[in-house]
Amino acid sequence: MLLLLSAVVVVTLVLTAFGSPPSATPTAAQRPPLGGVPETGPPRPQVVATHGALALTLPIAQAQVTAVAYHPAGTGALALRPVGRRGNQGLVRRLLDRVLGGGGSGLTWYQLAGGNGGGPATSALAVGAAPATAVYAPVDGTVIAIDDYVVNGRTFGARIDISPSAAPSLVVSLTRLAPVRSLSVGDGVTAARTRIGRVLDLSGVERQALARYTQDAGNHVTLEVRAAAPVTLG
Repeated sequence: MLLLLSAVVVVTLVLTAFGSPPSATPTAAQRPPLGGVPETGPPRPQVVATHGALALTLPIAQAQVTAVAYHPAGTGALALRPVGRRGNQGLVRRLLDRVLGGGGSGLTWYQLAGGNGGGPATSALAVGAAPATAVYAPVDGTVIAIDDYVVNGRTFGARIDISPSAAPSLVVSLTRLAPVRSLSVGDGVTAARTRIGRVLDLSGVERQALARYTQDAGNHVTLEVRAAAPVTLG
């Protein structure tokens, strides 16, 4: 009996020490995500800004957004009305909001100085996310152009122009992203459902003001709204 008990103890110790051989192929949960960014799926439909009757939904999944900010864009970009509350407003404004109960709710956004032009202060919407994060359409509509996005004379990804179904007289442009290969001019897109690209890493190209409000280099996708070009007949 002692010999048998000793044999069982020895076998148990050997199995515990060495265990079973590891699997040669990792499971789906173990595989690293594409581009090092976890795939969380599309964002929940959430309006982040408006221009008149046009509503722009968040183009990045909520769990992956690092910050939301506005800054002046170039000539022709229209002012957007932020949805939520401003996070970097002055002390007097914060006190008034506390006393009067204002300030808004929902997303916290920041106002950035400078920008690429002398347009309205909220004419460019920057939605921060890590490089390679999936970007989704901010409106229902049709892709009308996919052009190069140029920074300091060099091309980095594309500018995607969408004609929104709710406001065909306007054009919604997205920049600082690499479009998905399957996206083509004429494709229909659905807000917060159709993936149109991935965030680019431009931290080595320029200093990004959004980094002041994030834990990283401040990479982001930019949205602008402009009036559609008039149709010339004849």
